[in-house]
Amino acid sequence: MSLSLPAAAPANRPNSPMVAIGLLIAGTLALSLVVSGKQALLFLVGGALGLVLYHAAFGFTSAWRVFINERRGAGLRAQMVMLAIAVVLFFPTLAAGTLFGTPVRGLVAPAGTSVVVGAFIFGIGMQLGGGCASGTLFTVGGGNARMLVTLLFFIIGGTFATHHLEWWSALPSLPPTSIVTTMGLFPALIFSLALFAAIASLSARLELRRHGSLQRFAAGEHQGWQRFLRGPWPLVWGAVLLALLNYATLALAGRPWGITSAFALWGAKTLDVIGVDVASWAFWQQPANAKALVSPVWEDVTTVMDIGIMIGALLAAGLAGRFAPNLNIPMRSLVAAVVGGLLLGYGSRLAYGCNIGAYFSGIASGSLHGWLWLVAAFVGNSVGVRLRPFFFPGERREAKLTGC
Repeated sequence: MSLSLPAAAPANRPNSPMVAIGLLIAGTLALSLVVSGKQALLFLVGGALGLVLYHAAFGFTSAWRVFINERRGAGLRAQMVMLAIAVVLFFPTLAAGTLFGTPVRGLVAPAGTSVVVGAFIFGIGMQLGGGCASGTLFTVGGGNARMLVTLLFFIIGGTFATHHLEWWSALPSLPPTSIVTTMGLFPALIFSLALFAAIASLSARLELRRHGSLQRFAAGEHQGWQRFLRGPWPLVWGAVLLALLNYATLALAGRPWGITSAFALWGAKTLDVIGVDVASWAFWQQPANAKALVSPVWEDVTTVMDIGIMIGALLAAGLAGRFAPNLNIPMRSLVAAVVGGLLLGYGSRLAYGCNIGAYFSGIASGSLHGWLWLVAAFVGNSVGVRLRPFFFPGERREAKLTGC
């Protein structure tokens, strides 16, 4: 069995790459003038992330669904490669505390009840909404109209979670714990790499047991430089580049890549404009959050990178000849996007991040909560996969036909 991206849509708009390039240039220049050159570079890193995510079709949601349903683990193994490269780069840097003279810190958060509940409902939301945090952004940028609905309710869910977060944060929890600090650099590195290898090995064994061979991916219609420009890319390319770009984010921003804090900020600013006193909520009284709430949105690193991701994905979709938005969304699918988006937004705030901020960057930071997130989110995904056939009846029929 081989996997490949859908055929290029004939309705592709040929000017979308030029639009994306124009937006990247304009955004870079504007941020350089209004904020700083570093902010402009972070915007471009976001653009690069969007292009990589789209061309490598590097999805967390689809990778976990395929493994749960079919025991095909190529996507899961690619995630382990990404994490392995990340910890090799991150752990020594975080232990040193500086990178190129810039102070750096990891995304280390408490590990407790709110993480378990948040990651679990986030996992369900991944399968109903049709994407994780990074997946939502790059599919929106790539022209998926349904994912705009997921993104809207992702923002709504995340915003209202900040209103309740004080209660959730008071539930039983371990303090923020970094294995780099508690175990030491080399033991933490060896421990993490061993876990990644074990997960990858287990996925391969389960795949071989069910199918007799590991899945091979189609090479695609393009080769050489055209393949690099237009895609699709092998998953391992995406794994390597995402790890390197996260490290670039650490170097520029002083902390790893995150996505969902910007969604809550966008929602809070919108409520503030219409007269809701969000500044009185405990979450928005924390010094960093209070500053973000009153500052221009273009000064927020996560916002700038999120916008860059969408534009980078627009560029990739245009280069691939696949930018063709379709507004014909079945009602059940639309309902799933609404419910999934709310679960994604609410869960991401409870869990101190999403598949990027908590899972990828959390584990890369040595945070115990990143591993807790992985387990709880995987269980949530397993539940979400069981719920999908109600919202996507075609999947039930396909499963009966294929025996999956």
